[in-house]
Amino acid sequence: MLAETSGKVRLERRHIAAATIGNALEFYDFFAYGLFAIQIGHAFFPSGSAYLSLMGSLATFGAGFLTRPIGAIILGRYADRAGRKPAMTLSFVMMGCSMLLMALIPSYSAIGLAAPVLMIVARLAQGFSVGGEIGSNTAFLVEAAPPGRRGFIASFQGGTQAASVLVLSLLGFGLNAALPAGLASAYGWRIVVLLGAAVVPYGLWMRRDMPETLHLSEAAPETRTAPISYRRIAVLGTAVWGSITIAAYVSVYAVTFAQNSLHMSARAGFAAQLMSAALSIPSLILCGKLSDRIGRKPIYVFGNLIFLIAIIPLFTWVTGVRSDFALIAGMGLLGITKSFILGPFTAGLSEALPQHVRAMAFGTIYSFAIAVFGGSTQLVITWLIHVSGSTMAPAWYLVAAVGIGQVALMLFPETAPVAFGAAEAALEQST
Repeated sequence: MLAETSGKVRLERRHIAAATIGNALEFYDFFAYGLFAIQIGHAFFPSGSAYLSLMGSLATFGAGFLTRPIGAIILGRYADRAGRKPAMTLSFVMMGCSMLLMALIPSYSAIGLAAPVLMIVARLAQGFSVGGEIGSNTAFLVEAAPPGRRGFIASFQGGTQAASVLVLSLLGFGLNAALPAGLASAYGWRIVVLLGAAVVPYGLWMRRDMPETLHLSEAAPETRTAPISYRRIAVLGTAVWGSITIAAYVSVYAVTFAQNSLHMSARAGFAAQLMSAALSIPSLILCGKLSDRIGRKPIYVFGNLIFLIAIIPLFTWVTGVRSDFALIAGMGLLGITKSFILGPFTAGLSEALPQHVRAMAFGTIYSFAIAVFGGSTQLVITWLIHVSGSTMAPAWYLVAAVGIGQVALMLFPETAPVAFGAAEAALEQST
């Protein structure tokens, strides 16, 4: 049962699972579209040009990002006024409905222009619900967690994202292996989306007895940082999340990149994505936990620098060798290094924001960055490869983004309690 002490809640494993299942499903759905962009393009954007069909699919994928900031503002404001729990429930139901719609829309050959129009509507609804979900559940996790474990608990946000990609990669890999090529291309992605929608009733059941953290007076004590403008926090946070987003969607693009640019099998692309996601999960959770002991900043600054240095050598190897092993190993190593900053920075950004606007501010910063960079990343990469003829185009685009993120991380304030002489108190509360 839920225990309360001194105005705080005792965060239990089932509460973490209930909060993060929404995050997992949101990203499962979004990444499903990215992983199956080619197949969805064939179903809804038929064209004599494979390039134009893919671009139509990716443009619709990007449409879902337009409503993310709107959802973050509206549902985030609701979460900051009515509570984290009702906002998370509402966004979860909306996501389930949009997933069901997307999976059941007939193809272009069956209903014509109505098919891509309905797909765009489903994507816009998805984006709205995702924007509201991330701010609410991150605020809940940070407010309910003991100060000495915020980095560790917040890292499960990134962990569930990576787990979603891992599950998707396994499903994609299995469907491509089990079904004939034509059947997998036509219906495989629909099966994947329907499986995600089937999780919604279970998720609602899990969230039924979650505690509310909005009005906890001591949910997130102020750290002893120097006064800093929240406008500066927003700018730096947007730059960092933009960098993280581009890295994430370059990784998701591995399946399309393997097929279109490296002329390898979809199976190899799914295996590479699977390896990247599998190695990311323990890496980002470990870094989140470590940030509770030595501070957020040392982890995300030096971790991001390692990622930046690794990009060009690994992409050069993958595009030069063009073997299944190189693709899988290269994406796996990038998966480890790109995960170093996610756990610590998720906690750090949330800690830097006041509680009364935390859900809306975190969600808006996050969603704006993803709306600008996430929705365009795969589109830009496809275009860059097309006009340059170089398979190294994704690497250089990623280097530019991660370089900007590195500067923003160096300027971001330290927020971990351990960095301000609260180590003993934090560790005592975490035991």
